[in-house]
Amino acid sequence: MNFLAVIGRIVFSFLDAAGRIGIFAVTAFSHMLTPPYYPRELFKQMMNIGYYSLPVVGLTTLFTGAALAVNISEGSSRFNAESTLPIIVVIGIVRELGPTLCGLIVAGRVSAAMAAELGTMRVTEQIDALTTLSTDPFKYLIAPRILATIIMVPLMLVVVADTIGVMGGYLLATSKLGYNSGNYMKATMDFLEVIDVAASLTKGAVFGFFIALMGCYHGFNTRGGAQGVGIATTNAVVSACIMILLSNYVVTEMFFSS
Repeated sequence: MNFLAVIGRIVFSFLDAAGRIGIFAVTAFSHMLTPPYYPRELFKQMMNIGYYSLPVVGLTTLFTGAALAVNISEGSSRFNAESTLPIIVVIGIVRELGPTLCGLIVAGRVSAAMAAELGTMRVTEQIDALTTLSTDPFKYLIAPRILATIIMVPLMLVVVADTIGVMGGYLLATSKLGYNSGNYMKATMDFLEVIDVAASLTKGAVFGFFIALMGCYHGFNTRGGAQGVGIATTNAVVSACIMILLSNYVVTEMFFSS
């Protein structure tokens, strides 16, 4: 019976956390659709999330694309299928590696920053001060962050990640592996379909939502001073990464299960 009680406590704790996160998400989404709006805060968050994340996203996907090309070339050479390299690189990067790596990198950078910033504001009572001044914290702090992340992750970061990742495979294949530049680009463009790009951008939007949601939720509900801020930051990154990997499978099934 003790064993069943432990399982029951775990299940109910999970359901309780899921319910609180769901209520938080619905509340934040409703505040994004109703005035007042804070365009200056939105633009500031778009710059912090999108523009300042470009270097680390670009470098990561560049070397990932190059490493993917090396591994595919070595494996395909065993079956005399070297011509499939550009096809596998572009599909692997655009469908899977580009948005997923971008999401995980942004989760480590942005979700942690949101949780730390909001957590510090919570423990120093700055969020309570906003409420005292008749400023809704959800409209001023939460809604701009979630909306900015949903916009910038797919429309800037995922596009850059996919482009640079494919370019990394192209540069290595043409400079080191002896592939013809024109044939490589032709194969890449022939086998890249609209559904691949649509799936990649959809994943970026979903990942961006979960990145901002987890960062804002854990930061907004921080308790316990400096130690609580550290715990909230860790929980935000871990939960965002888990949701990214879970939603990645769901979106892939939606687009490519047939």
